[in-house]
Amino acid sequence: MSGFILRTRVDAERLEEELLAPSATRAAGSGGRAVAEEPDEWRTVFERDRDRIVHSKAFRRLKHKTQVFMNPEGDHFVTRLTHTLQVTQIGAAIARYLSLNVSLTEAIALGHDVGHSPFGHTGEEALSEFVEGQWLHSEQSVRIFEVLEPLNLTIEVLDGIRAHPWKVTKPPATPEGTIVRFADRIAYLAHDALDAVRAGILTERDFADSVIESLGEPGREWIESMISSVVNESMRRGEVAISEKTLEVMLELRAFMFEHVYLRGDAESPRRRAREIIRDLVGYYLDHPHEIPETYRHNDAKTLTQVLDYVAGMTDRYALRVHDDLFRPKLFLS
Repeated sequence: MSGFILRTRVDAERLEEELLAPSATRAAGSGGRAVAEEPDEWRTVFERDRDRIVHSKAFRRLKHKTQVFMNPEGDHFVTRLTHTLQVTQIGAAIARYLSLNVSLTEAIALGHDVGHSPFGHTGEEALSEFVEGQWLHSEQSVRIFEVLEPLNLTIEVLDGIRAHPWKVTKPPATPEGTIVRFADRIAYLAHDALDAVRAGILTERDFADSVIESLGEPGREWIESMISSVVNESMRRGEVAISEKTLEVMLELRAFMFEHVYLRGDAESPRRRAREIIRDLVGYYLDHPHEIPETYRHNDAKTLTQVLDYVAGMTDRYALRVHDDLFRPKLFLS
């Protein structure tokens, strides 16, 4: 007698129907893909999406993209990839506790930041100078998966990726997408604070008493407190939410981090340099679009779009190297 039980896609969909909460998004009820596909024998549609994202080139580039600290000297600072993995873990935990769809939550979380520019939000600000309104990494993430590295993802995953930033006014269409909104903020508030302590910018004594009293000590206790707040408030309201008290503390902490970490005075020089690099690269490739590698170019797009696709897709170190090659004065030895 075998020590295993074979689980197929049909089995997984049956278990979702039996075990998930009434409000959960079920794979069998997905709105589908832009191009219809034959069902997989083993995986649900959301499990396939999760796997496709992990194997994408855009996902791999996250390991060399800035979260907060540009070119940190230590080995333990958070990168865009480790941030993504933390968001995925936090989101999956919340989804599991609320009996929502873990695979859908993981797929959204794994793909939510693939469109981020080099140099984090500073790069995003620099790219916004070339478009009307704002250049949003969430929209670029969707563009990557629909156009540049098309994976034919389900509409639920694409919607969750599109709507994960709080600045996007149209909320996610699924409770799993809303979970990723909260998981993203929980992750970056916790790990950015620890990175700031590790970098010597803050000490644990710098955080307000109200934050420590509400969330506990920075790190694991903060994450556990914020996750518990989402789970308990969601159960109370019947929709994915967080308690007003915890939200107030998170907003207070976020404002503190912007003042003392993200926009601190001694970080202005590297931020200015990052903006200059982005501007220089966009300007150069607008004048020399034929130099954009064919593998990064979508020829049906306008020149500006092609340039922004290329520059936004660069890792920090690749952007620095290309800028160095293009703009650093060359020494000619006779």
